[in-house]
Amino acid sequence: MQIIPAVDVMGGKVVRLVEGDFATATVYSDDPVAVTRQWFEQGASLVHVVDLDGARHGTARQDVWRRMVDAGLPVQTGGGIRDEETVRAVLDLGVERVVVGTMAISAPERLAALRDVVERLVVAVDVREGRARGAGWTDAGRSLGEVLDTLATHRIERVLLTGIGRDGTLRGPDLDLTTQVVEDGRFSVVASGGVGSLQHLADLAALGCAAVVVGRALYEGRFTLGEAIEAVKG
Repeated sequence: MQIIPAVDVMGGKVVRLVEGDFATATVYSDDPVAVTRQWFEQGASLVHVVDLDGARHGTARQDVWRRMVDAGLPVQTGGGIRDEETVRAVLDLGVERVVVGTMAISAPERLAALRDVVERLVVAVDVREGRARGAGWTDAGRSLGEVLDTLATHRIERVLLTGIGRDGTLRGPDLDLTTQVVEDGRFSVVASGGVGSLQHLADLAALGCAAVVVGRALYEGRFTLGEAIEAVKG
């Protein structure tokens, strides 16, 4: 299972939120590029970089991602990417993968125009109370089953699955939710939300997740990136 460190950017600073609440932001650094480089130096093969301002307001600010690509850092990017034009513009920057959430949840028909780049798409499926949410997790969302069926119709291969109630809490991932989507069998699942220990990583690996995004636990020293990578080998 691949370990993907998270770099969440708000106001130009690296932050972490709890349960997606912008009022809970903890600032860890004022240099997102330096933090991203640090994760690669410690053994990461990919870093998950999210523009929280874009996620909140619906307009992606591509300058941070461009700086990372210019620095030779392979990143997976998301936040405010809500139409085909923006997806293609971000891919043209040279990022490895683009994460789309709101577009895929609220206007999934737009995915049809992106079939030629589907292998570079990751759909964020952010779930609260059985419903996949968009618009920075503030909308009413759609039922999880309906969303998964729609994504399969559009040949989506990879989903970034987050239990919103666990995100940033360190209490452990939502294993019931993760099991449901892994056992669905139609997607490569990247787990996210709640990881606070090496045991949590082992639990996700045992379920069959392809990868996991880890944020607060790394920033607060619950374990190192090297320890995380070793914990899920094999």
